[in-house]
Amino acid sequence: MAETAAIARPYARAAFAVAQAHGEVDAWSRLLAFAAAAVRDPTLRALLDSPRLTRAQAAELMERVCADVLTPRGRNFLRLLAERRRLPLLPEIAERFERLRAEAEGTVRAEVVSARPLDEAARARLAEALARRLGRRVELETRVDPALLAGAVVRAGDVVIDGSARARLRRLAERLAR
Repeated sequence: MAETAAIARPYARAAFAVAQAHGEVDAWSRLLAFAAAAVRDPTLRALLDSPRLTRAQAAELMERVCADVLTPRGRNFLRLLAERRRLPLLPEIAERFERLRAEAEGTVRAEVVSARPLDEAARARLAEALARRLGRRVELETRVDPALLAGAVVRAGDVVIDGSARARLRRLAERLAR
């Protein structure tokens, strides 16, 4: 995984630099998200992993798959990835591209996993509190996990705040065991 990230990082940086320089950040974001999803498809992945598929054929295949979201510079990027046999890195490249975008826009994406669904007022309060703590605008993604029992777990970049009842019970059990 670390090796994949190290290989994907310069491609993501280059893609972001080109996208920013040409005012195409939204278009590149769509392209990379679409291409990453396509590469995750088992059928397409099997084709791309086939030793019988030439690099040119891999590039052509990805161009066809991504035709609706492809820009000329995006086409060149996919060809470069195919030429270097880096198409399987598209999910990691897309993820890193989005991190660079969020950083440039001064935003952070936070995932909130709660025991029960959050209403809009709770989402707004949480986003505001996180924005104050992190010093950036926060985009919340929420999902429900009843196994938490109560509370929530928040992940924003490198910050993890575990306020779930499950974590509290675990910490209590650890203290009692000492």
